[in-house]
Amino acid sequence: MFEKSLTDLIRGIRANKKNEQKYIAVCLQEIRNEVKSNDLDIKSTAIAKLAYLQMLGYDMSWASFHIVEVMSSAKFAHKQTGYLAATLSFQQDTDVLMLTTNLIKKDLASPAVVDISVALNGLSHIATPDLARDLSPDLVSMLNHSRPYIRKRVILVLYKIFLKYPEALRLSFPRLKEKLEDPDPSVVSAVVSVVCELARKNPKNYLSLAPQLFKILTTSTNNWMLIKIIKLFASLTPLEPRLIKKLLPPLTSLIQTTPAMSLLYECIYTVITGGFLEAAGEAGNALAATCTNKLRKFLEDPDQNLKYVGLLAMGRLLATHPKLVAEHRDIILECIDDEDLSIRIRALDLVVGMVNRKNIMDIVKKLISHIMPKKTESISLHDSSAIFDPMYRMDIINRIVFMCSQNHYHNLNDFEWYISVLVDIAYSAGVNVGELLTNQLMDVSVRVKSVRDYSVKQMYNLLQDKHFLETAKKRDSNIDILSAAAWICGEYCNYLEDIPSTLECLLSPQAANLPVKVQTVYVHSVIKIYAYWTTDLISQWNAELQSEFVKVTQIMYEKMDMFIYSADLEVQERAHDVKSLFKIVLDATSDPTLEDAPLVLQDLPKLFFLYELNPVAPKAQSKVPVPEGLDLDAWINEPLPDLVQDAESDGSFEEAPKYEKVGKSSRKKKSKSKGYESSEDEAEKERVSYEKKRTMDSI
Repeated sequence: MFEKSLTDLIRGIRANKKNEQKYIAVCLQEIRNEVKSNDLDIKSTAIAKLAYLQMLGYDMSWASFHIVEVMSSAKFAHKQTGYLAATLSFQQDTDVLMLTTNLIKKDLASPAVVDISVALNGLSHIATPDLARDLSPDLVSMLNHSRPYIRKRVILVLYKIFLKYPEALRLSFPRLKEKLEDPDPSVVSAVVSVVCELARKNPKNYLSLAPQLFKILTTSTNNWMLIKIIKLFASLTPLEPRLIKKLLPPLTSLIQTTPAMSLLYECIYTVITGGFLEAAGEAGNALAATCTNKLRKFLEDPDQNLKYVGLLAMGRLLATHPKLVAEHRDIILECIDDEDLSIRIRALDLVVGMVNRKNIMDIVKKLISHIMPKKTESISLHDSSAIFDPMYRMDIINRIVFMCSQNHYHNLNDFEWYISVLVDIAYSAGVNVGELLTNQLMDVSVRVKSVRDYSVKQMYNLLQDKHFLETAKKRDSNIDILSAAAWICGEYCNYLEDIPSTLECLLSPQAANLPVKVQTVYVHSVIKIYAYWTTDLISQWNAELQSEFVKVTQIMYEKMDMFIYSADLEVQERAHDVKSLFKIVLDATSDPTLEDAPLVLQDLPKLFFLYELNPVAPKAQSKVPVPEGLDLDAWINEPLPDLVQDAESDGSFEEAPKYEKVGKSSRKKKSKSKGYESSEDEAEKERVSYEKKRTMDSI
C-alpha cells in the first residue's frame, strides 16, 4: 500500500547523493519483496524500478522470471514494462528465454496493434537462434498483415532473425521479394534497407532483385530509399557489368536534377568508383565534368561534412581525370586554410595529385606559408595559416619534397628555386626533417650540374651562419643539414669563392657541439677542400707563399684535436688520418730552401678528385653486359671439404674423453700454467703501454 513508485525512487536517489549506495541497497531489498507480490501492479512497478537501476549499473538478472510474468500480463502497461526490462537485462544465455516463445507467439497473433508492436520490438533485442527458428514462420505469415505499419516492422525484425538463423532467409526470400512491389512506400523502403544490409556480406545472392530495384530507382521519389538502392547497385555492378549501361541514364539524370546533396553525392560516388565513366565511352568526359562541377558546390558549402565528402569524391576522380580536378585548384587551395584539420589533409592529398610544372611553384608557396608565416603578419594560435601541430608541419614538408622530387624531379624547371626552398624549410620547419633535407640537397647537387654553383653558395651560407649553429641542441633543430652543406662544399669545392673562410667555418669551435654524423663529414670535407686548395697554390709557389702555407697548415693541424677527442670512433679515426696527412705536408714543406712545391702537394688532390662523382640509376648494374667466358654461377674457388664428415670418418669422435685424477703432478702443471699466464699478462701490459707512448709521440 505504501510502496515507492518509480518517481519516488528517482527523487530519493537524488536526495541521498551522499549515501546513494546505502539508499539503493535499501530500495533493492524492498523491490525483492515487491516482485514476489501477486498484485501485477506492484510487480510491474517493481520491475520498472529495477529497469531504472539496471541503467545505473545494478544487476537485475536475478529477476528474469518475474520479468516474464509481467510480460505475460493482459494489460499493455504491464506488458510494455516487462518487454522493456527484458530488452535491458536478457542475454543470449538467459535461462527463462525458452519460456517466452509461446508468449511472443501469442502477442504476435493479438488483434491489438500495440501488443504486436511491443512484441516485435522486444523480439528484435532478445532474439536467439532458438527463438528465431521457432518464430520465423509466424513472422513470415505476418508479411501479409493488413496494416502497413506492422508489415514494415516485421520486415525489419526479420533482419535480426536472419542474423541469428540464416536458414530463415532462404525460406522467406520469395515473400521478401514480393514486398518490393508493396503498395505502401514505407514497406518497400524497409525491404530495400534489409536487402542492402544483407548484400554487404554476399551481394551475389541478390542479383535476381535487379529488375525490381531498377524500377524503384526510376519511379521512386524517396531520397533515402534511392540512396540505399544506389549503394546496393554499387555492390552488384562488379558482379554484373551489364548493369552499368542500364544504370547510367538514371544516375546521370539524378546528378543533373536532384537538389538533395546526400543523394547527389551518392550518385557521383557510385559513378566514379563503379566504372561508369569508363563504360560511358566518349560521354564519360562530359559526365566527369558534370561531376566535378557538382562537387565544387560541396567544397563551397559552409557545411564541413559536405566539404569533406566532396574532397573525398574529388580524390577518387583525380586518378582518372586529373585535368578536370585541376580546373578547381582555387577552391581546393582554399580548403587548405580550413579550420578543420581533416579537411586540410584531404585537400593536401588532392594538391599533391594535381601538381605539374606550371603550378608547382604556386602550390609550394601556398604550402610553405603554413609553416613559415610572413613576418608582417601577427601570428596567432587561432590563425589557420599558422599551424603549430608538429605532425601537420612534417606532413606538409614531406608532401612538398614528394611533389618536387617525384619521377626524378619531372615537375621542376628551376632547381635553384628548389634549393632555396629546402634551405628555407631548414630554418623554419619547426620539426626535425634534417635527414630528408640532407638527402634532397645532396641528390639534386649530384644530379644537376648547372645548380652546383648556386648550391655551393647556399651551403656556404649555412656553414657560416652562427645563429643556425646555436640550434644544434634543440629537439626540433635541422642541424643535420650541415652534413649536406659540408659534403657539397667539399665535393664541389671548385665553386667556392673563399676557400680559407670555408675551412675556418668547418674548423670553428662550435663544430665540436655538432652531431657525430655532421662531424664525420666535416673532417672529410676539410681535407678535400685543403687538397683542392693546394692545386691553386702550386702554380704560384714561392718562399713567401710557402711560409704562409705552413702557418695555415699548422693551425689546421692543431685544430683537428677537437675531432680527435670526439666520443665517436669514426670521427676519431678520420681525424687521425687527416692529421697524419697534415703532418706529412708539414714535414715536406718545412725546408725553407724549396724552390718548387713538394710532390706530396701535387699528388694530394688525386686522393679525392681523380674520378668525377656521377649519379647512377638504380638499375644501371643490370644493364652492364656480362663479359664473355665469365660464369657467375661457377665457384671462384673449389669448396672446402666437410671437416665434420672427415672427422667422423676418422673416428675421432668415437672415443670418450678421459679424465685424470687431480694429483701432485697435475697441481704442478697448474702452477706452471698460472705462471705462464701471468707472464703473458705482463707482456700484454707492456705492449699496451708502448702503443700509448707511440701514439702520443705521433700526436
